[in-house]
Amino acid sequence: MTWRNHLPTVRGKLLRDEPLAPFTWFRVGGPADVVFLPEDEADLSDFLKALDPAVPVMAIGVGSNLLVRDGGVDGVVIRLGRGFNTVEALGDSRIRAGSAVPDAILARKAAEAGIAGLEFYAGIPGTVGGAVIMNAGCYGAETVDVLTSARVMDRTGAVRDMPLAELGYTYRHSAIQDGDLIVLGATFAGTPDDPAAVKARMAQITARRETTQPIREKTGGSTFKNPPGHSSWKLVDDAGWRGKPFGGAMFSPLHANFMINTGEATAADLEGLGDTVRAQVKADAGVDLEWEIKRIGRPV
Repeated sequence: MTWRNHLPTVRGKLLRDEPLAPFTWFRVGGPADVVFLPEDEADLSDFLKALDPAVPVMAIGVGSNLLVRDGGVDGVVIRLGRGFNTVEALGDSRIRAGSAVPDAILARKAAEAGIAGLEFYAGIPGTVGGAVIMNAGCYGAETVDVLTSARVMDRTGAVRDMPLAELGYTYRHSAIQDGDLIVLGATFAGTPDDPAAVKARMAQITARRETTQPIREKTGGSTFKNPPGHSSWKLVDDAGWRGKPFGGAMFSPLHANFMINTGEATAADLEGLGDTVRAQVKADAGVDLEWEIKRIGRPV
C-alpha cells in the first residue's frame, strides 16, 4: 500500500487504519485503509484531483444505513461532516442543504421556513446525502417527490448540478448508485404552509416513529426493501425471526424489519442473520428480500 505514503496534502484530517465501527450506527466493522475528513468542498476536490485514480474511494455520512464488514475497507473512506452541513431557505418554498445535514434537521428547517412537503424526513435516520443517493422515504413520501437537483462531485474533483430528471429515481435507488459520484448537497421544493401546521405534522411522524421503531438501539434502519405486494417486516415476522437471536444480532421485537446489534454483535453476525432470513423467506414464501442496508468491505 505504497499509495498511503504519497497522499495529497489536505486541510482536513487523514486517518490511517482507522476503525469504522464508531462511524456507523451498528457500531461494527473493521478499519479503513484511510479515512479522510475534508474541511470543505474545495479541500475534497483538491484531494481527489491529486489522489492516484487507482485507489478506491467511497463517501459516507453518519452511517445510519451502513454495515461495514469485519475485515475493513480498501482505499479511502471520505466522511463528510461540518463543511457540508449548511441549510438555507431560498424563497419560493425551496430549501438547499448540504449532504451532511441530518434529514430531521432538514425537515425542521423547512418547517421553520413555512415549507410543507418535507415532513417525512423527520422519520428518516440519516443525512441528506444518503437520502439523495437511495431515494429515501417513509410514510408515503420519497425524496423524488421533493428534490429538484443534486450537487455532485466526480472522481476527478469536478462539480456539477444534476437535475431531478438525470437522477433516474426508482424505489430506493438512483443513478448515482451506479456511478462514481459524491453527493455534496441538494435543493428541494415544497409548498407554502403555516410553520405551526408543518411542525404539528412532523410531531406526529416523530411520535409514530418513537413508538414503532427501535430508535435507541444500535440499528441500521430498514434492513430490507419491501418486495412488490409485500411488507418486509411481515415476511420476517412470519418466518419466525422477530426477536430471535443470531449471535449478537437480532431482528427487533418492536419492528421486524429493523436489525439490531444487541451489544456484542460482529458484522458477520448481522450480515449472516440477514442472509439466513432471506434464504428462509425465499424457501417459505417464494419471495426475494433485497437488502436496503448498504454492506461494504471485506469479511474476515
